[in-house]
Amino acid sequence: MCCFIFGPLDFAVCFRSSCGRAGHGSASAEKTGKVLGEFCRCYKEQYGVALFNSVRYEIEGNGGPQAQLLHRKVPLEDHVIYSGNLFQYIEENKKWRNRFCVVPHNYGLVLYENKLAYERDLSPRVLVNSAGYKILTSVDQYLELVNNSLPGVTPKSGQSPILKCPTDFPLILWHPYARHYYFCVMTGKEQEKWRAVFQDCVRHCNNGISEDSKVEAPAFTDAVRMYRQSKEQYGTWDMLCGNETQVLSNLVMEELLPELRTTIGPRLKGKAQERQRTWIQISDAVYRMVYEQTKAQYDAVTAKCEQERPQMESTIRTDMDQIITSKEHLASKIRAFVLPKAEICVRNHVQPYISSILEALMTPTSQGFAEVREVFFKEVTDMNMNIVNEGGLEKLVEYMERLSHLAFHPVKMQSCYEKMDQLKLEGLQQRFDVSSTSVFKQRAQIHMRQQMDDAVYTFETLLHQELGKLQGKDDLCKSIQRILERVLKKYDYDSSTVRKKFFREALLQITIPFLLKKLAPTCKGELAKFQELIFEDFASYILVENTYEEVVLQSVMKDIMQAVKEAAVQRKHNLYRDSMVMHNSDPNLHLLGEGIPIDWGEEYSGQPEAEPDTDKRRRAKQVVSVIQDDEGVLPYEVGAEALLQPGSPEPREPDPGAPPSSPDGVGEIREALAKESLGDGVEAEERLMNGTDATRKSGATEEVAAAAGSVPGDVPPQSPASEGDGVHRATPASPTPGAEVPSGAGVQHAAPASSMPASPVPGADVLSESRVQHAAPASPKPRADVPSEAKVPHDTPASPAPGAETSSPSAGTACHQPSDKETGEEVAPPVGECSPPQPMSTTESGEGVQTEF
Repeated sequence: MCCFIFGPLDFAVCFRSSCGRAGHGSASAEKTGKVLGEFCRCYKEQYGVALFNSVRYEIEGNGGPQAQLLHRKVPLEDHVIYSGNLFQYIEENKKWRNRFCVVPHNYGLVLYENKLAYERDLSPRVLVNSAGYKILTSVDQYLELVNNSLPGVTPKSGQSPILKCPTDFPLILWHPYARHYYFCVMTGKEQEKWRAVFQDCVRHCNNGISEDSKVEAPAFTDAVRMYRQSKEQYGTWDMLCGNETQVLSNLVMEELLPELRTTIGPRLKGKAQERQRTWIQISDAVYRMVYEQTKAQYDAVTAKCEQERPQMESTIRTDMDQIITSKEHLASKIRAFVLPKAEICVRNHVQPYISSILEALMTPTSQGFAEVREVFFKEVTDMNMNIVNEGGLEKLVEYMERLSHLAFHPVKMQSCYEKMDQLKLEGLQQRFDVSSTSVFKQRAQIHMRQQMDDAVYTFETLLHQELGKLQGKDDLCKSIQRILERVLKKYDYDSSTVRKKFFREALLQITIPFLLKKLAPTCKGELAKFQELIFEDFASYILVENTYEEVVLQSVMKDIMQAVKEAAVQRKHNLYRDSMVMHNSDPNLHLLGEGIPIDWGEEYSGQPEAEPDTDKRRRAKQVVSVIQDDEGVLPYEVGAEALLQPGSPEPREPDPGAPPSSPDGVGEIREALAKESLGDGVEAEERLMNGTDATRKSGATEEVAAAAGSVPGDVPPQSPASEGDGVHRATPASPTPGAEVPSGAGVQHAAPASSMPASPVPGADVLSESRVQHAAPASPKPRADVPSEAKVPHDTPASPAPGAETSSPSAGTACHQPSDKETGEEVAPPVGECSPPQPMSTTESGEGVQTEF
């Protein structure tokens, strides 16, 4: 195949033309079709089982403990997560160019030529769905992965590597099959912030299979598992990430890529780095073709199943009792055959290790959820203290708008997510065939984010209900404290329930594949004889393979449940016992959660006048503040020399209008809050800025600051230092759940620290901000299920939230734009209002492959 010495697009054309040739079966659509055909057969079988289970659950019920916290239906409507400038390496012309990156609420990465192009609703340069990607912050890490992707091809010593980064702060998105993306920034602080944002995107996009689907989702995941087990592949799979089409594309590439590597690798010509680069492009070209074919075939099979669903559901509802009786009869026969062997295997190979696995899971997970509790408590307490000093409903609205999206702030949540980095199964990974712990880490982190958002949403719902009854600032502060304690108790119960469920699921996910693999030689071959026990009319809803796995699950479930139950007794993990069941103590609370979502800005700041779409786009609310907001003066093309010699503008003068900070604000503010809570009504005069810009009023104000802060020239600008004095203060610890703690009383203060200016942020165009670092007594452990002993509060330093909290004028949602004249890319014309792009497929342009949303 002569195409292998050309570029990836030439390869793609030649690949398509040779798809049907028998001699090139390893690189043909026939291979893809074969894999998808086997999977679709599994999917059809699992669809009937999943539909039966769904209808049975609907009829019989059997739900777990009721959640105490409210759940927000649409968390990030009309918001963007982040936007700012960074540099991207363009492979086609081998140059670094400035790009304005927007992360909308669907967590896609949308790259525009500059901010002006975004505001004018022009077509984005690149759209990336980050499912399956890894975020690398070192070129050496990347080169190691690239060298492993094509064995035997390694650049010799002294040769230029495949990638050179002009700064010491790269950000590389690596994928085992798809195109790689290369970015860099000017400072370590920028790198950490972008890394947190990118990791949040990957975490969200990896979780692409909707859990709201009670039939399609379990049918799909079970079909993937059954297919891989038919190929003798047990254990966890790292590439079960993204939406259904992406997962299936990964499934095909897992088999197709090794064959392509064997066939194509020896044919690649040129230096080692050129062969590596060509191989990456070829892999991406094949992946895109597989994606297109997979999407068409999967859509066809799901449409067919959906068409048959009404008839199947009618049969299930009519014959439910007979189907259940038939399944129980089959299970009893399989149990008699399999259970003795399974119990011996569990006793010898699984039971001795359950406690070790559980301890390895529980320690970092419980620390992460405790950190979520602490972050939520500190944010609300800081808000309450600032309201004591600043007063007024206007300030409350400003703080509540920030607090309402705390769970989706990648930087503030990073301290919670980082706790899961401690998860290590050590030798247990090899024993139980766990390829990586990333599956469990990301799942726990998603639970943390959800619990944080549930706590915030419950707090703002209860506070919103109370606002109409309050008389002045005194009542407001006392109500905030009372609602906070109420929400923390609900959080402790819900987080305990979520963690125990997570532990049980993780233990099953680790042990069940191991048991199935152990039992396969003696049991799997004998399962066919049980097929005759199933009535033909019920064969679509009862499968021997699924019933066999349920029996194996039952053999180990008792030990897992007992292990988690014993762990709940240990106070160090802050778990409730199973006997502790909180019924719906707030019957009206869940009714409040069904109401119209609260918009603090519109409800309490007056209805804004209608404005053009461009202004809406420019002033859209943003969760994380912008780092770099001066793309108008950055060059379109940036070379390595310019990046290596950044300018150093003079620091700005402090804003004379910024409120002065109190030299001894800690003690006075704490006493003031205590008196407010006790009803004395003493007002404090000092103001605490809580590490945020207290003078921010609107996106328009920031636009003025952005325009004034631009730095001309061809060199990437370096930011002036942030203005404002840093004030260190203390915050109280979160109360022990279930304990009676007088508000603001009996707390010792940390000694005031010296003022410290905020670190300079390159290219930041934000208003002055007063950084507040506070030392907070450690949060006492949430309640266990036995009476807690008296605890003595103690001081531990709390790290200030990194990054400014100012909203960006560039925030907005990314839209489909008209055709890009430079690249010739065809995109759908805008229809109606601007909407965030949704990941659908991929297209090609002059700057390489783009993933469409």
